[in-house]
Amino acid sequence: MERRPRRNRASKAIRDLSQETLVTANDLIFPLFLLEGTNQKTEVASMPGIFRLSLDLMLKEIEECMKLGIQAFDIFPVVEESHKNQMATKSHDSSFFYLQALKKIKEEFPEALIITDVAMDPYSSDGHDGIVRDGKILNDETLEVLAKMAIAQAETGIDMIGPSDMMDGRVGFLRDSLDDAGFSNVGIMSYTAKYASSFYGPFRDALDSAPKFGDKKTYQMNPANRKEALIEAELDYIEGADVLMVKPAMVYLDIISDLKANYDLPIAAYNVSGEYSMIKAAGLKGWLDADRTRDETLTAIKRAGADMILTYFAKEYLVAHRVK
Repeated sequence: MERRPRRNRASKAIRDLSQETLVTANDLIFPLFLLEGTNQKTEVASMPGIFRLSLDLMLKEIEECMKLGIQAFDIFPVVEESHKNQMATKSHDSSFFYLQALKKIKEEFPEALIITDVAMDPYSSDGHDGIVRDGKILNDETLEVLAKMAIAQAETGIDMIGPSDMMDGRVGFLRDSLDDAGFSNVGIMSYTAKYASSFYGPFRDALDSAPKFGDKKTYQMNPANRKEALIEAELDYIEGADVLMVKPAMVYLDIISDLKANYDLPIAAYNVSGEYSMIKAAGLKGWLDADRTRDETLTAIKRAGADMILTYFAKEYLVAHRVK
């Protein structure tokens, strides 16, 4: 035999030297859940090890994470029902706790990349990503609300918005709105291929943002569709997105690979709550080695072509590996 591939697997040293894909701190974005108040910390029941944190505790968490090498954070607000209405008006109220907290976070950690979510569902009494009228989600009218939200977030000093609503034309509309308001340096990480997935349940538990009726299939993508992701990506590319995201990640590796092969923008992948929770749950039952499964999952996502991975595993992965 002239070729014996096992020679490059014979020892840990040669396996490490010949390893093609390595996940490091530079690949990871840590999603965080922000609570109103002070000294508030509650674990998300369906996401073991993940907590909703008030600002004072979140500042400490960010500091710990940055010492591990994490440089980017996607911050989501936990909005009390009393703050919600059909037009999501709190989303662009500069006195609201979320916007005030973002300003403080950027003051404390100017070097951190702070990403925000642009969608109506955390603030909407309907629980949908757009304005609801007669049971339908209104596309163009929603863009006006999203623009107000994006500008209000930009005014806090954040670095990048993440429109997760899947309204048609929103990337271009938000790019123009930010530019007109003087925020041409604020980036857009577009949720380009966001599928109507069954893996979002624990996230909706964390934010209490599940739709009050129906589902999101009229605006999120059909999980059966692959080519449609390229249509969405082309539109976002033309409209001025800086990063293209695929969500979820684990069962959409082909979509990550497709976007990587067809676009020269950075590709992000969101390793979503359900993906996190099922690994954690199986680990707690002893059915899987959760640490090895976590590492294999993140490696697969990067191997598929993701340049950045939003994952609830970010902190524990780096604690386990001390990779920077």
